[in-house]
Amino acid sequence: MDLRSMLEFPMFQNAFMAGTLVAIVAGVVGYFLLLRGLTFAGHALSHVGFAGAAGALVLGIDPVFGLLAFTLLAGMGIAAMGKRIDERDTTIGVIMTLLLACGSLFIALYHAYAEQAYSVLFGTVMGISRADVLLTAVLFVIVLAGMAAVFRMLLFASYDPQVAEARGVPVKFLAFVFMIFLAITVTLSVQIVGVLLIFTLLVGPAAAAMRLSASPPRAILLSTVLAVAYTWLGIYVAIRQNYPVTFCIATIAFAAYVLVRIFEASPLPRLFAGGRRQTSPTVQESAA
Repeated sequence: MDLRSMLEFPMFQNAFMAGTLVAIVAGVVGYFLLLRGLTFAGHALSHVGFAGAAGALVLGIDPVFGLLAFTLLAGMGIAAMGKRIDERDTTIGVIMTLLLACGSLFIALYHAYAEQAYSVLFGTVMGISRADVLLTAVLFVIVLAGMAAVFRMLLFASYDPQVAEARGVPVKFLAFVFMIFLAITVTLSVQIVGVLLIFTLLVGPAAAAMRLSASPPRAILLSTVLAVAYTWLGIYVAIRQNYPVTFCIATIAFAAYVLVRIFEASPLPRLFAGGRRQTSPTVQESAA
């Protein structure tokens, strides 16, 4: 079955549409996740989201709403309690372990068929309905519109928070806002790759893009393109070979990152402006 034939079926249409929306958001947010050194926070929110989804199953409501509620609360808690890096990691660890324990309790209390709980862990892109696509589209617009509104200030605060704060940028407020965007992105990504492999879309494309370009706009664009490519290719291969979609997307992301590292170490000229990221006066001036 080729791609054109796949897109004739509503089930596959929903999978590709939702996957595209999620990949775009993950590509953008993932760049700032790495730039701000919050990979552990992204990892923690995915596990916290599992506890929320499991709690929603016990209450008989849609797991997405429980997942979103828990990730939002945890994200704001991390932003409020963790200021220094070491303090922040400790806060994240404490919140994550508590809510993971709650998740195990909720699963023990959930006596119905475990398919929904399994889908939260590993994703269920082939089971996405048109209503799920619409909800994904609404959250997609919220996150991208919000990121566009604070883009320059967030970029400045992510590169050099001390200088940004001295120049009047609301660094603490931006930390709260970004954690909210991250929580929503985690919620969106779970339906594609599940909580166990959330880093596939949040970290993989951005990590490769940041090694190929030091320019923030180019890196963000490249991260988004890679995330969409991983998702589409992963869904396509999964359908053709009858493999789990999560496995396909994760494998493609890993292989691409390895190729980027090999290319980076080679004598070949880079395709994009290279070099390690560093605080740039142009970033500060544009954000001020």
